[in-house]
Amino acid sequence: MSMSRNTTRPLTFFLGAYYFFYFALVGVYVIFMPKMLLELSYSTLQVGVIYAAAPFMRFLIPFVFRYYVALTVRVYHLSLVLTFVSTLVLLGVIDDFWLYLGTNLLFGAAVGVSLPYVETIALGTLSKHHYGKVRLWGSLGFMAIALWLGKALEAPQEALYYLSAMAAMTLVFGAVLTRYDTTPHTNAKDDATFSLFKYWAFWLSIFLMQVGFGGFYNFFTIYETAHGISLEMTSWMWSFGVACEIAMLYFQGPLLRRNLLTLLQFATLVTALRWLMLYLFPDSVALTFASQSLHAVSFALYHTAAITYVFSLYTQKKLAQQFFLGIAFGLGGSVGAVLSGQLYGEFLFLFESLISLLAFMALLLHQKRKTSITP
Repeated sequence: MSMSRNTTRPLTFFLGAYYFFYFALVGVYVIFMPKMLLELSYSTLQVGVIYAAAPFMRFLIPFVFRYYVALTVRVYHLSLVLTFVSTLVLLGVIDDFWLYLGTNLLFGAAVGVSLPYVETIALGTLSKHHYGKVRLWGSLGFMAIALWLGKALEAPQEALYYLSAMAAMTLVFGAVLTRYDTTPHTNAKDDATFSLFKYWAFWLSIFLMQVGFGGFYNFFTIYETAHGISLEMTSWMWSFGVACEIAMLYFQGPLLRRNLLTLLQFATLVTALRWLMLYLFPDSVALTFASQSLHAVSFALYHTAAITYVFSLYTQKKLAQQFFLGIAFGLGGSVGAVLSGQLYGEFLFLFESLISLLAFMALLLHQKRKTSITP
């Protein structure tokens, strides 16, 4: 459905604001709150269990929607409210592990609903060229909160106040977006016909791709500093990767006019090369920066191509986006974190490279199977 310029301008503003504050919320949660819990005398095991809770719910919640609940405007608004309310509850139960864990389960479920809904609005109303320029505000939000709190955070509990503030802003801008939703709403009965098995090789590839990122997200800093790279230089490597991601999101429009499945295959191979470079040259600053430049392809281009491809595969578009996030960043992220902890050592990124190659092979299988499936 085409939209006029007068309609698109406020839409892009509200989408950009939502992405900015949503991923700033994620930044607080992922970067600063684990350290907060350790400073509040939580054990590393307890922190690990807590941080498996939200991804687990993100994986589980699409199955609930497939059979029992439709992702309607009311449910979406409820998810925004519960995201904010759960951050307030976290402030009150911070000293009780079990209550804090239970609240994280609620937080993970709520967060796992709103983003797929908004992604469907963005994909249904914006061109492929325009989507990346709006989505990059999420990367800017993540970077901004990381840089700000890295200097401003004084007491551990302050991270929770920032978490609540980001959730409140996400609620405000997210609530406005429903007026721009042009995607037909399905009901629970329609969603029950949704099939993962029909394109199982694609979903396997999505899962493996994120498993392969486990070593990077959880051990890149530890791995590089263990090979003589300073912590300051490693932080610049992280920032450089995000900068390359933002550049790709801005300029990727022409690439997305090409075959999306081919783009996914290319990005998956590039990711395998990226991890292989880290394995072969862990103490080379120049080559590690070069590997970080590939974040533009292995994350930014891959992510946009993947969600756009999923959008084209299914008629149940909101549910499909939920499953994408659940299988990739939920199940794949959780398994990747646990597996990388088991594999950590000199060969970590060699294993991650091999896992990415398996993801590429699964895509080839998907391509072969898809030619014999009638859409």
